[in-house]
Amino acid sequence: MSATADHAEERTNLAARLGFEPGQVVQEIGYDDDVEQELRESIEAIIGQELVDEDYEDVADAVLLWFRDEDGDLTDALVDAIGLIEDGGVIWLLTPKTGRDGYVEPSDINEASQTAGLSQTKSASVAKDWAGSRLVTPKAAKSKR
Repeated sequence: MSATADHAEERTNLAARLGFEPGQVVQEIGYDDDVEQELRESIEAIIGQELVDEDYEDVADAVLLWFRDEDGDLTDALVDAIGLIEDGGVIWLLTPKTGRDGYVEPSDINEASQTAGLSQTKSASVAKDWAGSRLVTPKAAKSKR
């Protein structure tokens, strides 16, 4: 297998490890120049379509929420994201890693997710500069056990 094919498979595997599946609608919030393009492309490769943006007017299977410390109130952003997903949907909160501009303290993520009524079920390094937290409503967390 070529290095390019290996790289493409590695990227697709990341999206699969994060739980994305073919046919899902994934809404992206907080897109900016600093987001990880390879992660976005790997998710699109798995789901078989482009990510939908903030103007999408239906519910999604998952939300990809890029959030930096200066983006405002994380609890508000999470509450807004809950309204965008269908029952049992997932929010992947993506925040800059330690030492990067916009870093969000884990305690802030924990507090905001609990206040919003979400449970963190997984954490992952999703890119060189970004960490991910998989958040679900308690009802969705129970159904996954």
